[in-house]
Parts: sequence; C-alpha cells; structure tokens
Amino acid sequence: MRETLRWGIPVTGLATLAGYLAPWAPHPAAGLAITGLDLGELVKFLSPVRDGQVVLWREGFYLPPVAVSLAFSLVAFREEWAYPRPVRAGMVVLALVAAALLLPPAWTPARLWTPEFRLQTLVLLGCGLAAVGSPVLALAPRWLAGSTVALLAVTGLVYPIRQFLAVLPLMAAVYREPLTPGWGLGLFALGLGSLVLLGIGAGWEKRG
Repeated sequence: MRETLRWGIPVTGLATLAGYLAPWAPHPAAGLAITGLDLGELVKFLSPVRDGQVVLWREGFYLPPVAVSLAFSLVAFREEWAYPRPVRAGMVVLALVAAALLLPPAWTPARLWTPEFRLQTLVLLGCGLAAVGSPVLALAPRWLAGSTVALLAVTGLVYPIRQFLAVLPLMAAVYREPLTPGWGLGLFALGLGSLVLLGIGAGWEKRG
C-alpha cells in the first residue's frame, strides 16, 4: 500500500498534466484541437459567455495545474516516503512547470497585474513559493497534507469538466460541426480522480 501511495502521486500527477495538455475536443486539423489549457482563454471569445448568457468561472480551467503543482510541493520531501533526490528535484521542477501554465498568452509583467489576470498571477506566485518551500511543507501533518491533496484534486476535477461540458455545444456551433470529448479529457479525469483517492489514502495511511 505504501509503495502505491508513494509512487502513485507523481505518476497520477504526470498523467493529469498530460491529459490537460492533450485534446479535450479533438479535430482533424491539429491547430483546431482544443486542449484543457486552451479553455481558459478560448471561452472569453464565445458570444454566449461574453454576453452573460452562460456564466463561467474562467479561472476554474486553471485549477488542474494548480492542484498538481501544490500536490507535488506538499509530498516531494515527506520523510516517510523517502523519494530519491532526483525524484524530489523532478517533482519540484514539475511543480514550477505546472504553475507556469497559468501564464496568459503573450504575457508581459504589466499585463500580469491587470484585473483580468491578477488572480492567476497571485496563484502562480503562491504555487512557485510552495515549490521553493516544499521542504518546509513536508513538515505538515500527514493527514493535513493528504487531505489537502485530495481537496485540490476534487476541485480541479469538478470545475473544469463541468464547465467544459457546458461550453462544448457552444464551441461546436462555432466550428459548425459536432465536437465530442477527446482522449485527453479521459486521461485527465483518470489522473486527477486517482489523485483524489491517493490523497485520501496518504492522509489516513497507518504508520508502519
């Protein structure tokens, strides 16, 4: 059980990021395929969203990389799992990479502090600080770390999928052809859903 928990979190975190960056709405033309990462910007240009007919929390599409980034930062240096140094370093690097996914396209320092992107910027900085401070976060009680991972994963799973399903018909109307959920969404859901269970298991694992 311990080995499953120990290696399950980095593996499912990687699967989540891979699914997030893979097609959620595939298209024969690669440039028209829609990934999870694309949705945070794409929905701004859908007329029903702009007009307020469909209400979305745009930043909710960025919850998955936040969940993975903080999960890696929380567990990378935990003493009871004793990850090898290269694995710990890799998890910290991936935590920073995941946080960087919150950067808007063609960003500039000034643009990051505009009202539209200020929340993303603050969360990005928080994730970066968590990654740098991951040895300190490893001192948190196991139940708190595991419960936090599970809560982050649940939030990162529910919001993006629910909102994606709400805008999928709107995107199909723009494309003027049917759009169906792609394999990226399935891998994403499997990865983050597994991370929920692993977080719960890690938080309440018996010492031994």
